[in-house]
Amino acid sequence: MGGKIDCYLDIASLYSYLAYLDLLRNRPILASHGVTVEFHPTFLGALNQATGNKPPWTLPAKAAHGPFDAARSIARQGTYPNGSPLNITFPENLFINGKTILPLRALHCIKSKFPPETFDQTLLYLFHIFWSPPNLNLTVPENLKSTLLAVPEGFSGPTANDVKKKKLFSAEQVEEIMKGAQAEEFKGKLKKTTDEALEKGAFGAPWIWATNDKGEGEPFFGSDRFHFVYKHLGLPYRDVEVLANGDDPKWGKLWRKENGAKL
Repeated sequence: MGGKIDCYLDIASLYSYLAYLDLLRNRPILASHGVTVEFHPTFLGALNQATGNKPPWTLPAKAAHGPFDAARSIARQGTYPNGSPLNITFPENLFINGKTILPLRALHCIKSKFPPETFDQTLLYLFHIFWSPPNLNLTVPENLKSTLLAVPEGFSGPTANDVKKKKLFSAEQVEEIMKGAQAEEFKGKLKKTTDEALEKGAFGAPWIWATNDKGEGEPFFGSDRFHFVYKHLGLPYRDVEVLANGDDPKWGKLWRKENGAKL
């Protein structure tokens, strides 16, 4: 066993957020099997434009179904890594807030210049700020700057003490990141990463490229395909299954155990 999961995501994508939470939770277990995980900030708008894909809310039937699928997917994740309940709402104008080029460039700057755990905590915090009330528009430089200044050190989900916690970045570091977000180096890195995703077949986000221990890579789309990813990687996993009812002589004991009843 072994291999790598490359996850191409955009903070403007709800299902990127949910995939990120899933992979964060499972990263220690994946590491125990020799599987590494890398997150790549990628501009979803460019993927859509290059492939002719359209946001689901622009198609009436998909727009009508979207709230059902979103609510189910959010409920399945349930919490932040620290156990706090997820509080996700859609921005009033997702089209405007979704032009995330600036924050994505800033993330590339952080990924290049800071430790991996700093990148992970910042990415989680930007997802949180984008998708939680009041859904701050991070495409506005002043908003992005104030958000970076507010990232609590060790962030794994919101708490009542976040305001009092030591901050992840100093004011000087935030200035460096904001300058980096305008620099050609990180403009180029965002474009390169987005082009890499397109070369691997991406038409949306999250786009996952999983490489097994034989060097065989395959694409996976969405936040609910991890059973297929794990199968490709040769990992032990529990697939979706329906359980027999408690009266079944063969499976009743298992059913009662799964449902907390007395054996």
